[in-house]
Amino acid sequence: MRALGLDVGSKTIGVAISDPDGVIASARQTLPRQGNGPDAAAIAAMVAREAVMRVVVGFPLELDGRVGHRARQVQRFIDALTPALAGLAPPVGVEAWDERFSTAAAERTLLSADVSRAKRKQHIDAVAAQHILQGWLDGRERRGGG
Repeated sequence: MRALGLDVGSKTIGVAISDPDGVIASARQTLPRQGNGPDAAAIAAMVAREAVMRVVVGFPLELDGRVGHRARQVQRFIDALTPALAGLAPPVGVEAWDERFSTAAAERTLLSADVSRAKRKQHIDAVAAQHILQGWLDGRERRGGG
């Protein structure tokens, strides 16, 4: 099952996609934010084009697990995305996934690959989306959903 992972920020959305078998996540691109409605429409078009069955949205909980300001902003995006995907067939599910530390993990990945500061800035959100999606894929496998 192909899945799309999203790291939704205030200025950009990092996008990652899995292979068709839903085993490996790859960073895809970073989209500039246009607003929840236009962003949801752009993601829905990508979902249709790529035959995605599940969208995994990074949910930025606070360190203590509480839902804070950033998580509420992401929830508003999810609330716009869900109806944008509703008309697709087959139905596409949306799932929030705890993304605490995904940006830090993405930064470590890019640093270990010796990526320059300028290139890290360009790719950090897509790599964070990759970490979010890979975490969901790995967790799905552990839960027996593979």
